[in-house]
Amino acid sequence: MVRRDLRPNYWFFSFLVLILSRSLFAFAALAKNQTSKGFAPVTVETSGHMYEYVATALDWWHADRYCEQRFALLLFEPQGSEQASFSKLLQSQHIRGSVWLNERDGVLHKPKQRRDHVVPVLVFGEKTDTKYVKVLSDFPALPAVTACAHLQWDTSTQEIATVFSYAVPAFINEFQLRGFVDEEGFVRFALIVHGHHSPYLPMFHADRQWHHFCVTWQQENGTWSIYADGKRRASASGLCAAGPSAPQAIYGQGTFIIGQDQDSLGGTFKEKESFSGNITDLHIWQKVLSAEQIEKVRSCSVVEQDLVFEWSSNALQVESSVQEVTLQFLCPVGSSGFSYASCLQSLPFICRYRKDAYWQLKKAQLESSHSLVGRVNTLAERTAQILENIFTSDAQDMNLSVALGALDVLATVLRERETPVLESFDLLAVLQLLKQVSDVEVQEREDLEMLEQLGQYYVEVTELILEQQNMETWSSVSQVIGGPMAVVELCDRMVSHLAPLLTAGRTKITIQHRNVGLEVRKLELNRKELGGGTYLVKSPEKGRHDLIEVPTEELQRLKARGLRRVVVKNMWFGYGSLQRSLSSTDGSAAIQDVAASDGGQKYLGTTVGTAVISSTLLSDYQEISTSVRYRLQHHVQDLPDKLVGPVCAFWNFSLSPDAGGMWSTAGCHVVTSLSDSTACFCNHTTNFAVLLQVYEMQRTAKEELTLQTLTFIGCGVSFCALIVTFILFLAVGVPKSERTTVHKNLIFALAAAEALLMFSELAKTNQVLCFIVTAFLHLFFMAAFSWMLVEGLLLWSKVVAVNMSEDRRMKFYYVTGWGLPAIIVGVTLATSFNKYVADNHCWLNVQTNVIWAFVGPVLFILAVNTFVLFRVVMVTVSSARRRSKMLTPNSSLETQIGTQLWAMAKPVLVLLPVLGLTWVCGVFVHLSIVWAYVFIVLNSLQGLYIFLVYAIYNSEVRNAIQRMKDKKKALSFTNCSHPINYLSSPRNTTSWETGKRSPSAAESALSSPGQKDPPVKNITNRGNFGAKIPMGISSIMSPERPAVELTAFKSSVSKQGMLRLFSRRCHPEASQLSSPQWTHERGRNGGIWE
Repeated sequence: MVRRDLRPNYWFFSFLVLILSRSLFAFAALAKNQTSKGFAPVTVETSGHMYEYVATALDWWHADRYCEQRFALLLFEPQGSEQASFSKLLQSQHIRGSVWLNERDGVLHKPKQRRDHVVPVLVFGEKTDTKYVKVLSDFPALPAVTACAHLQWDTSTQEIATVFSYAVPAFINEFQLRGFVDEEGFVRFALIVHGHHSPYLPMFHADRQWHHFCVTWQQENGTWSIYADGKRRASASGLCAAGPSAPQAIYGQGTFIIGQDQDSLGGTFKEKESFSGNITDLHIWQKVLSAEQIEKVRSCSVVEQDLVFEWSSNALQVESSVQEVTLQFLCPVGSSGFSYASCLQSLPFICRYRKDAYWQLKKAQLESSHSLVGRVNTLAERTAQILENIFTSDAQDMNLSVALGALDVLATVLRERETPVLESFDLLAVLQLLKQVSDVEVQEREDLEMLEQLGQYYVEVTELILEQQNMETWSSVSQVIGGPMAVVELCDRMVSHLAPLLTAGRTKITIQHRNVGLEVRKLELNRKELGGGTYLVKSPEKGRHDLIEVPTEELQRLKARGLRRVVVKNMWFGYGSLQRSLSSTDGSAAIQDVAASDGGQKYLGTTVGTAVISSTLLSDYQEISTSVRYRLQHHVQDLPDKLVGPVCAFWNFSLSPDAGGMWSTAGCHVVTSLSDSTACFCNHTTNFAVLLQVYEMQRTAKEELTLQTLTFIGCGVSFCALIVTFILFLAVGVPKSERTTVHKNLIFALAAAEALLMFSELAKTNQVLCFIVTAFLHLFFMAAFSWMLVEGLLLWSKVVAVNMSEDRRMKFYYVTGWGLPAIIVGVTLATSFNKYVADNHCWLNVQTNVIWAFVGPVLFILAVNTFVLFRVVMVTVSSARRRSKMLTPNSSLETQIGTQLWAMAKPVLVLLPVLGLTWVCGVFVHLSIVWAYVFIVLNSLQGLYIFLVYAIYNSEVRNAIQRMKDKKKALSFTNCSHPINYLSSPRNTTSWETGKRSPSAAESALSSPGQKDPPVKNITNRGNFGAKIPMGISSIMSPERPAVELTAFKSSVSKQGMLRLFSRRCHPEASQLSSPQWTHERGRNGGIWE
């Protein structure tokens, strides 16, 4: 872009800039010393920032560039209390004098490249009756009006001058602004409405500097105000046509003239009433702007609402003797403590870094191997080289040939395979070079031949640094550069340089690589058929296209405003590391994250799901805001179990400027959305994308209530059943064994967890109590699963030989059951104390990795127990098959299959509750509400299941209860002879043999002569009884490795047999009791058959 700077012949072209004048003084001695040393900055560290004072004086543009190339910002005007503290900081460093300041509003409302306010200026060199400018706009009736502009007043005359005049056929002096310079050197203004004249009141000093003014008027009571340099200088009421009682609006369809007083409609000018000076940036609204809005307008931020006329050379009819020039100037902000000077004046300045970004720059500098930079500098030779120290760059301009050579070498090195991944410093160095290239100015017409090639290399380098393998590098430097959209911002600058290439014969220039594309085109608006505002990009994926267009009706609106031609800039960034880097929580924070109103959806996050595309319209280097339509193809479709809602958004650089901006949806909405693409409409131009908001199906309030009710009831029933089971184990005298001990611990842990779960909702209002409940829930549920693991290990020890004593096994079981959960909970609390608890419930935070402190061990335990169950089923089925062949060799196939199916089903049904395998259903809960019901029913009733299987239908528990009954009944037989001796005598005086039967004749015939009696098992117990019990066929013909007993506990039956025999001896009627069920234990690792 060619920048034009007018020199002192035109005194009135000094630009508005900010410098410190009263509060931030003082660089005297230090500045003198530093200036002699050249670029030797002084850094000052505060709590949040690093300030670098550069004593070498530069003009504003080079000072701003110097800071920007170091990834810093030119110091802003301090606000409020910040000003006093910063003044104190500067004085403590003995800093005095004036320094350049950045304009705060320019950054807050526009991207950096738009801060340079380029406007056409009208030059009225002297008073004459011929010089005028007519505004080409249709004015409606104005019940209220505001007119603002920047001007420089000619102090060579004190005659009255007309800044502007508005006339209608019914009244010539409908709306005017006049002024003159008084004897004290002040410019006085007076406002005329409906021929009624306000007094001349002082506005500003006639100092040949630029000043900003605004005049307002409203129909109600004829209230009017005049502002100068952001301050209201005059205000009154009663300025209306027929007095305050009958105010009238300013008539519409009039003629607006700049620089002359109209004595007739649109003409009859007088030299003595004409304007002498310079005027620019005139805007007119059909409303009264507030003081805040006027301050924004003064800072070059246009208020779009109710805007009647916007300043543009294409909307003006300029008389030939009026000189029109295009100038860049920096708009002022603030007031107290600051003054204005030419942007071309050289002053020292201060660069401001974010503290973390500054030290990250230093770290990247120290840790870099400089492989890429060294390679580029070796090949570059005489062309521009990449600096090996980011902090040593200067603000010197780079010419076009040097920039072209540097990018050529850089693109060559980046294409090489030796440097597939960029280091942090390499990426920062490349971005620093791109900043320099984007500021290159075309000085001569001959340079245009190299300009397009420069654009080709620029796009190629941009694409190479945005490759997927560099994604982590972009993330590492995000705090320094303000995110990956910084490269989009640089490309926007670069594409502006291509505009001079557009000619009458070449109206479009397109540079397209695989994932980056730029286009600049010229649209002529004086044609009958308007069009050509569509930018179509072919995606690398076959058959997919992205597009953005300026609607034809928008072009017609621009034509109606008097614009003859516009330049359209378009950019496209295909889906890649840029979008993935922008899909963070920070990037989506600007989007309204609201779930569905019916509570059926839960917002999970936002991801950039398309390419990034942009469109900007320019007229005389000034941006024009228009509406656009765009359609982008989706690239993120790997979320099958989630709902995805497309959102039309744009990147707003003004939101969180320290982070480089954020996504926003203001002014954008979805037109149509398909499964693979979305079409959007936005009422402004900038960088656009389609964001995909990801939702999780959430249950309705009714479903949540049903699930909560089922959980409470199921846990209540389960808790009661567990308590009863625990009491039975303690009270009825179930023989002690490893298995009973493991069962008791499991029951205790599970009962404690379910009791806490039932009442955890009562604690969520108290933060401390909720934290404690969450920790104990974590501990007891973790302990319950750990004891389920112990159940599996114990069962495995019965299937596979384990060379470990019972005492050592129990110690190991206790460490696993209680020690492991305590360690897991302790480590989790120590590492994630502040994010341990969920927001709305007293449970682990599922939005962070804390939940894996529970889910991870549970999945491991379930996997182990599943394997154990599989092994048990295989052993049981094999044993049942062999026994079936031995006992019933002639049984039918159906019978054998039934026996094997039951042998397979029985361990599954019996072992499911203690091994915790019903929790596997939790994996499918997110798929359907039905799975949620199944999960809650199975697991909330786990205690009831344990009670039924391991208490009610457990033979050992029943036997223990029966022994209690038998003992009580035996002790009640007081009439038996010597009952006490039978129970207490140490000598065995009698023995019985039971269970013998006389062999039948057939059996005797089949027996061999030498055959002995069946083997007899000698059973003894405390007391004097002994019995020899014949082993039945099931014992004799049992397989080599019997099946594992699933419910019975190892026990002795001698006491039971003694009591039953005692009762049968004392009372023959007791023989009517059911015969005892003797058990036989085989081997150390065998099972116990009932």
